[in-house]
Amino acid sequence: MNICVIGSGYVGLVTGTCFADFGVNVACVDKDSAKIAMLNRGEMPIYEPGIKELVDKNVHEKRLTFTTGLADAIRKSLVIFIAVGTPPKEDGSADLVYVEEVAKTIAANLNGYKVIVTKSTVPVGTGALIEKIIEREQPGSHKFDVASNPEFLREGSAIEDFMRPNRVVIGARSAEAVAIMKDLYSPLYLIETPFVITDIETAELIKYASNAFLATKISFINEMANICDRVGADVHMVAKGMGLDKRIGPKFLHPGPGYGGSCFPKDTSAVTRIAKQSGYTFKIVESVIEVNRCQREIMLDKIHAVMGPVRGKTVAALGLTFKPNTDDIRDSPATDILRMLIKEGAKIRAYDPAGMENTKAVLPEVVYCNDEYEAAQGSDALVVLTEWNQFRKLDMERIKGLLKAHKVIDLRNIYDPALMLESGFDYVCVGRTAKK
Repeated sequence: MNICVIGSGYVGLVTGTCFADFGVNVACVDKDSAKIAMLNRGEMPIYEPGIKELVDKNVHEKRLTFTTGLADAIRKSLVIFIAVGTPPKEDGSADLVYVEEVAKTIAANLNGYKVIVTKSTVPVGTGALIEKIIEREQPGSHKFDVASNPEFLREGSAIEDFMRPNRVVIGARSAEAVAIMKDLYSPLYLIETPFVITDIETAELIKYASNAFLATKISFINEMANICDRVGADVHMVAKGMGLDKRIGPKFLHPGPGYGGSCFPKDTSAVTRIAKQSGYTFKIVESVIEVNRCQREIMLDKIHAVMGPVRGKTVAALGLTFKPNTDDIRDSPATDILRMLIKEGAKIRAYDPAGMENTKAVLPEVVYCNDEYEAAQGSDALVVLTEWNQFRKLDMERIKGLLKAHKVIDLRNIYDPALMLESGFDYVCVGRTAKK
C-alpha cells in the first residue's frame, strides 16, 4: 500500500516512519523545503528517542521518502494522512487554516478513490468540513472517504505508543474506509490491540475527551498537594492510595507545577470552545485550566518561602522542557516560572539536557550551563523544574559545596524530604513535608 503523510512535524514524522516500519510505502510531505532537506540528509527536526534510527532504517530499505511534492504524493497514494498544525487562535479554538489548505490541494489532485484521514487533533465537524471542501473543489467526480484517526502519542515515548498503543480509534462513514484503515493497522492485531470503530464526529471528540480528562487528573492531584501542604499530609501516599483503586488508576497523579506541552493546554482550551459553540459551558475543564494557571504562581510562592525576595539573587534552574525526553518548551511550567523570577529581578543559571537551544530564543537573558553542577555554581538556591532522570541522583554533597546557600526547591518531588533535611538542606517540595 502507498500512503502519504502531509506534515512532517512531530506527529507526521512519527506516524509516517512507524507505518513504513510496518512495511507500508510512505511519502512524508512538507512545504518547508529546509525541513525536507534536513530529513533527506538524515538529520531530525524533532527530538524523540529512537526516531533517527527508525528513519534511517526505513529510508535505507526504500519504504520511507521525504518530499515537498504534495501533488505527486497525493496522486500516488491510496490513504492520505493530514498531520498539519492546528494552532490555537486568540479565543482558544483550533485554527484550521492549514487543514483547509491541504483539503483544497487534495481536491485539485484527486485522481481516483482515496481515504483522507485527519491525524491532527481537530474540532468536531472538521471531517465534514473536509468532505465539503473536496466535493466543492475537485474538478472531477472521484469517490473518496474522509476518516478520523486521532493520535495518542506522548512526547518521549511516541514510537512505543504507536507500535504498542492502548487503542486505535477509527471514525468513518463507509465500510470500505474502515476496512482500508484496519488493513493499514493490521500488524497490531498480533498484539491484540483494541480497535474503536465509530463515526467521524465521535472519533474527533475522543481525543479531546482523553486529553481533557488526563489534564483534569493532573490538576486534581495538584490541588490535593496544595491541601497536603496545609494539613501536613503526604501527597505521594494520597496518590498511591487513590491509584490502587482500579477505577482511578495511578497514572497522571504526580504533583508538580502543572501540565504544559503542545497538547494539553491547546486541547483543553479547544474543547471548552467546542462546548461554548454548542451552547454549553464545560465547567470542569474551565476550572482545570484555571487551576493549572494558578499552580505556577503557587510554585513561585514556594521559591519565595525558601529564598525570600529574589531580586539580585541567582537561581540554578534544572529543567526547561515541559517534561523529560523532549526538547519541547511550549507552555512549559518551567519557562513560565523562570519568566516570573526574571521579572522580579532574579538571575538564572539553567541546564536542560535537550531544551536549551529552544529556550535561548525566548529567554536570552538566562545563563545556559554545560551541566547541573555548573548551574549550581555560585547560585543562591537550586530549583528542580523538570524531572529528567539524570537529576534524580545528583551528588548532593557536591551541590552543597557549589551553592552559596544550601537551599533546594524541588517542584517535581524527586528527592526524599527527610533525607534532604538530614543532609543539611533547606528543602521544600510539593505536597510533602519531612516528619520530625
